[in-house]
Amino acid sequence: MKKLATLFSDSYQELFQVRTITLCAMFGALGIILEQFTFKAGTFKLGFSGLPNELVHFLFGPVVGGTFGGVMDILKFIIKPDGGFFFGYTLTAIAGGLIYGMFWYKRPLSLPRIFIARLAVILVCNLFMNTLWISMTSGKAFLALLPARAIKNFTMWPVDSILFFVVAGALEKSGVFKGIRGASSRIKA
Repeated sequence: MKKLATLFSDSYQELFQVRTITLCAMFGALGIILEQFTFKAGTFKLGFSGLPNELVHFLFGPVVGGTFGGVMDILKFIIKPDGGFFFGYTLTAIAGGLIYGMFWYKRPLSLPRIFIARLAVILVCNLFMNTLWISMTSGKAFLALLPARAIKNFTMWPVDSILFFVVAGALEKSGVFKGIRGASSRIKA
């Protein structure tokens, strides 16, 4: 429990760093640009705009990740509205940032950890929360929406996990992350 409290405390301290705010703004701009190339068909979305968000969760932790997720959800809606605004989706973005941040912040990059974190987000955020919000806003039954959403999420689970592992691994090996956080801040698994 103490490790979790320290994790949130460290991430909270990151929230007030100028470099964190600057990098979050840059990742946010990249996310907004990538959102313009997202394929949408009904409630089905396929794109890469979540990748910059995941890098923020990895680099700055659950507090920054949750805050960033919520702010980005609202900004993306303002820039390109897709129906009416519903705050439930913002709560999902915040929850996703918290979950990813708890699994990835100050921990070595590993494929199993990425798979487990993504599974937690799929179950809590995508299949439960977002399906509930879609059910509430569309009037369709929760259980009627769930099978198609489960198939899509579990199909994309390994693809998205490997994509993040490859991109984050390449950035880490190239030394991009060294300037963002010192090597001494890494916790051994």
